[in-house]
Amino acid sequence: MSQSVALHELSKMTVDQRSELLLRAEDDLSPFIEKAAPIIDRVRREGDAALVHFAREFDGAEFSADSIGASDADFENAYAALDEEFIDVLRYAADNIRRFHQEQLPKKEWMMEIRPGAHVGERFFPIDSVACYSPRGKGSFPSVTLMSVIPAVVAGVPEIIVLTPPGPDGKIDPATLVAADISGTRKVFKAGGAQAVAAAAYGTQTIPRCVKIEGPGSPWLAAAKTLLANRIDPGMPAGPSESIVFADASANGKIAALDTIIESEHGDDSSVFLVTTSNEVAEVARDAIPRYWKEMSAERAGYSSAVLNSSSGGIVLCETEQQAYDFINDYAPEHLQILSQAPRQHLDQIRNASEILLGHDTPGSIANYMMGPNCVLPTSGAAKTRSPLGVMNFMKSCSVGELKREGFEEMAPKTRVFATYEGFDAHANAVSAMRRDALGNS
Repeated sequence: MSQSVALHELSKMTVDQRSELLLRAEDDLSPFIEKAAPIIDRVRREGDAALVHFAREFDGAEFSADSIGASDADFENAYAALDEEFIDVLRYAADNIRRFHQEQLPKKEWMMEIRPGAHVGERFFPIDSVACYSPRGKGSFPSVTLMSVIPAVVAGVPEIIVLTPPGPDGKIDPATLVAADISGTRKVFKAGGAQAVAAAAYGTQTIPRCVKIEGPGSPWLAAAKTLLANRIDPGMPAGPSESIVFADASANGKIAALDTIIESEHGDDSSVFLVTTSNEVAEVARDAIPRYWKEMSAERAGYSSAVLNSSSGGIVLCETEQQAYDFINDYAPEHLQILSQAPRQHLDQIRNASEILLGHDTPGSIANYMMGPNCVLPTSGAAKTRSPLGVMNFMKSCSVGELKREGFEEMAPKTRVFATYEGFDAHANAVSAMRRDALGNS
């Protein structure tokens, strides 16, 4: 494992070199799309039997079709398998997540009188069903279960299921089961990767068909979402983890080092930068990071080292704060932490970030689990146009309009002019004298 951290001096870099820092280390989906297609087709044709087959092939898990769905006994065993302290932590996190997302809930309906006799507005509805995907590759992620199921429950989605890969023992991760139960659903099924998306898109003998799937996952999951986008809403694209820690001259370099490492331990496909205007902060952090690696497992330290000593990570040294702001906004990170004695002084300069954490006491790890805002966030620059997962991802709206005679009489002549210009005769006729004749001049 390398013990060095890459240093990128922005003012000395060419345009192409700076552009390379903005690239994400994402896999090309082409080979996965090609291989996912037959998996999808088999699930479509065989349903549960295909899920059993692919669990054996990809997860090394043996189970029968009648145990794809979690039973009451599975939930009881899951609670028994976990320490009570951890269950209490899950409940604490769930309470914060629920309270945050309840604040996002829109009014059921709003109306306004836009002109005399003309009332317009919106009504909001939950979507009919959703599959919340909880990955299980380099570990299990009950946090993702909480973050995806709870806003769906708050939104009022009537059919909420959880799809998650089985472990080698053929069972569902107990923490994922407990998290699902605490969140508000006991509909948890064994299905991972491409076969999970296919199961949600088509339905199987056990798994109900859903109109949407949400949650991060492997390239297999992403490939299947691409292939099945005409059958199921694929939800938010959530790729490998990425973060920027921005530290001004008042920041603590050791804290900057600790917090920079956080997202880099997810995998060697992560992208993580410490951005600073301070040579001192850069030097302290660059010296401290290798020492903190020694306090981690070899696997996680290896991931972090690979990321932070590459063009996808390390320390970005800027000459001015404006140069730092420009880099951050161009990058549009999934996670952004601002380390400063006065972090809010920088806040107005940031317009592209999925999550912004303020100050030395707000590390990303607490945000990922405990604070309440969602940790399922848009990646790969999608923060320029997309928002974090939330209640509105599980809702939709429709427009409502009502005209009284006063409103009709004002708008009809103008509508007829518009429709005539665009060449739509029926549109124009519907607001002409023909309407009065059809009503009998009433």
